[in-house]
Amino acid sequence: MTVVWLPMAFVSSRSEPSSAKVQERAIGLGAALLVGLNLRPAITSVASLLEPTGAWFALNPVQLSMLATLPVIAFGVTAPLGPLLARRLGVVRTLAWAMGALAAALVLRAMVPGGLLVGTFLAGAAIMAAGTLLPPYLKSLGAGGLWIGLSSMSFSAGAALGAGFTVPLSHTAGGPPIALALWALPALLALAAMLRVALRSRAPVHSGERMQLTRATLPTVALITVMFGLQAMLFFAVAAWLPRLLGDRGVDAATAGWLLALASIAGLIPTLLAPMLARRRRALLWFGPGLGVVMLIAFVWLASGDTSYVAITLVLGAVQGATFGLSLSLIVSQSADEASAGMLSAVSQGVGYAFAGAGSLLVGVLHDATGDWTAGLLFMIVSAAVLSVVVALVIRRPPVDLRAGSRVRV
Repeated sequence: MTVVWLPMAFVSSRSEPSSAKVQERAIGLGAALLVGLNLRPAITSVASLLEPTGAWFALNPVQLSMLATLPVIAFGVTAPLGPLLARRLGVVRTLAWAMGALAAALVLRAMVPGGLLVGTFLAGAAIMAAGTLLPPYLKSLGAGGLWIGLSSMSFSAGAALGAGFTVPLSHTAGGPPIALALWALPALLALAAMLRVALRSRAPVHSGERMQLTRATLPTVALITVMFGLQAMLFFAVAAWLPRLLGDRGVDAATAGWLLALASIAGLIPTLLAPMLARRRRALLWFGPGLGVVMLIAFVWLASGDTSYVAITLVLGAVQGATFGLSLSLIVSQSADEASAGMLSAVSQGVGYAFAGAGSLLVGVLHDATGDWTAGLLFMIVSAAVLSVVVALVIRRPPVDLRAGSRVRV
């Protein structure tokens, strides 16, 4: 029997009993959920404890702004890391390494003197590597809309856990360090799950595929990159600065952290449903662009000074969760194969997160320069409007084959 290896996928033999194949696929998909669960707590845990962490580690205002946005900046700087490691080690092994590195970085930043910013950057690099490789990993498993939705939902669940539990943990532990370091435990659990998958995987670890951009594929790649960057920037701007914005309006730190957790909880079901709706073409045509419009309305509501923070947070969380689920789904569906999904994921997330880091940092800089949040919120309102237009363009593009030497039909 001849087994054809598609890069960045792991392939099982057809001679296996179907029940064993189903079991292994279920384990692989479960491992993907555990990885996704770890890709947001490193960010939301610090956001919910930003001021206490700054006071504990004696950070100046510039360092505090860097701490809030450094993981997203690391996403852009280290974007090629995941695909490069995957070419040498394979996707599954690289995901395992990423979870191990994430656990080590979370301990480093909280428990080692002088390691806060370095550990935060390394955590961002590990998250980027894992996040880039999840779309091709899911595509290699033949994950449908439900499983892509569940994977997206695991991101929101992790964000909610990080935002909701870190402040109480800090109070119990007597300060931020232990509360931040404890998030290494779920990363170790994800490492164990990926090692289990790696030990049973028989896919070759080396990949020789190279990416090729053509006149036919470049517009789709560019649009998906802009789409991913805008939604990521808006998400991380909220994750980084919402607690501080609420604090400036008189909300105590515990309540602000709870509201940030509420935003993530509100996004759970929309994140699950968005990839499933994306499979329905007629629904996608209005649903996709409509998310940007609703997000715009939510930011206008927040800027208005209305104190209905629970309602505002629920709307923001729901629409941002759905937008992320849609973005991940479009990376998978707009790719012709696993290799193309990996390449498109690397480009869109790498460049997109670089923009997201810069944009999120800009919101903080605008606040420090003007003394209020008006300019930053206006920037986010305009970005939401642009996102709506870009999504409308993306969903009208055909899937792309980015493998060098391939022929693309348009």
